[in-house]
This record gives sequence, structure tokens and C-alpha cells, in this order.
Amino acid sequence: MSESPAVDLTPGIPPLSRPPEELDELSAEEFLLWAVAEFGEGLCVTCSWQKQSSVLVHMLSTLGLKPTIVELDTHLFFRESYETRERLVEKYGLTLVCPEIPSIAEQHKAEGPNLWETDPDRCCHVRKVEPLVEALEPFSAWISGIRRDQSPSRASIGKTQWSERYSVWKLHPLADWDEKRVWGYIMSNDIPYNPLHDVGYRSIGCIPCTRPIRSDEEERAGRWAGSDKLECGLHLDTIDKE
Repeated sequence: MSESPAVDLTPGIPPLSRPPEELDELSAEEFLLWAVAEFGEGLCVTCSWQKQSSVLVHMLSTLGLKPTIVELDTHLFFRESYETRERLVEKYGLTLVCPEIPSIAEQHKAEGPNLWETDPDRCCHVRKVEPLVEALEPFSAWISGIRRDQSPSRASIGKTQWSERYSVWKLHPLADWDEKRVWGYIMSNDIPYNPLHDVGYRSIGCIPCTRPIRSDEEERAGRWAGSDKLECGLHLDTIDKE
């Protein structure tokens, strides 16, 4: 049986073996199997120890897949996030790659104290975007757990998107899952998850920039509450900015 021809989308962008619209129809499991076959050692997964991380780690383990896992640790995570990381590492035998970032003291010296208050976009850039740019250099594809129902800015994401900022294919196997499906998967498979989700933190980031929310608010309403900031910046070249 002959291999499918590569799908050449745009000059300068590495072609895929299947068209994006066809890949959008795959289940999360089918999509992950395709991604590993497509990119091999050039594939990585980022984890920040929210519920999507729990789903992806379990699903990859169940499928017998072991892509590199990159932890974006800002050194400002909640204690519960670090404890969740340890539970997942122990249960699934994970090996993590952790890009270097400045210490809080170094950031205070270079940028001024409490940068997350004075310029949260800059803080996210220093503690998330710049480390990820470095971490992704060896890779050609990056799996993220973002979903369309998380916020209006993510409502139109595809399962495959080319990222000019990072020069990688950005992959979203859970793009078409809703929050209810995420929780159903976690509960039915007895997967460790961040306990902050049980006390109103539906989306979890850094301590200074995350608060619990009401059930009638959008899932990411607790991130940078009281400001017009919607995204940390990691995904801004592949999602709507409005």
C-alpha cells in the first residue's frame, strides 16, 4: 500500500501527510497516533498540570506513546499544581524537560518588583514565552491541551495550526472537547488531577494571576481578572486575538 502524498499548504511551511480538515475529524486518540507517526522524536507535549494535562498524560500512556513532555514551570505555580505534577510523574513514569527561566529575584532585579502586577504581558513573556521558544528549538511539532470552549479567543482553533513564532506545527487533540467531556474522561479513568479544580479554579495558572470563579463565568475568567488580558501569550499567533 503506497503512502499518502504530503499535503503542501503554503510555501515555507512543512507539509503534512493529511489535510487539516481531515485531521480535524479524528478522535483525540486517533489524532495522537497520527501525530507520533508523523513527527516521531520531533514531537513534544507541554504540561502546566491543569485538567487537560491529566487527560493528555493518561491518553498517551494508554496508547503506549512517549513523546517528550515539556513542563512550563514559572516558579509561581500553586502548591497543588506541583503536587499534581508529582502524582502524574509517579503514576505514569514521566520524564520532564524543564526550560530554564530567571529566578523571581533575578526578574525583580532586571524588571522591577512584582512584574505580574505592573506589566503582566511582559511577565508572561519572560516566564513563559521566551522559555518555550528555547524549549521548542529541537522540535517540529508541539501538542497543547487548549480547547475551543475555553474562551471566545479560542473558539475557532483547528487541531493543526502552523506557528510562525515557534516554527513548529501546533497540535490540539482536545480542541473539540468540552469541559464536561474532560471531566467525564478523568473520572471514568481515575486520573490524578489538580484539586484546585474542586474549589472554583476552573483554569489554573500562576498564583498572583489566578482566582476562583463562579459557575456562570467563562472557564478562563479567573485568569488576569480585572484586566483586559485574555491570554498569556503562548498561543497568540495561532488563535484569534479579539
